[in-house]
Amino acid sequence: QVQLVESGGGLVQAGGSLRLSCAASGSIFSFNDLGWYRQAPGKEREMVARISRGGSVYYADSVKGRFTISRDNAKNTVYLQMNSLKPEDTSVYYCNAIITTMRGDGYYWGQGTQVTVSS
Repeated sequence: QVQLVESGGGLVQAGGSLRLSCAASGSIFSFNDLGWYRQAPGKEREMVARISRGGSVYYADSVKGRFTISRDNAKNTVYLQMNSLKPEDTSVYYCNAIITTMRGDGYYWGQGTQVTVSS
């Protein structure tokens, strides 16, 4: 059984920073493509950033230059450093991972962590 546990959300003023972490646990053979998504009330879930197993990164236009995704394969952890936060960044943030276990590749989601940016 694989679990993704997020941490690091909270309340911050506009212009501030937060660092989200997402740690995977369980019988993991390989920690593959990883990503962060967010969903605000009444809106669809959207991709924020993704990082491939080889380290290639992709960002939504709305966060380019402000957010940085990174990974620590030894710790099965993915991070999202969020700087220059804006009120429109307020959302529940979810991590996502493609993980290989003895049963093959699986697509996993964390439980979500709330990020609130006050103006």
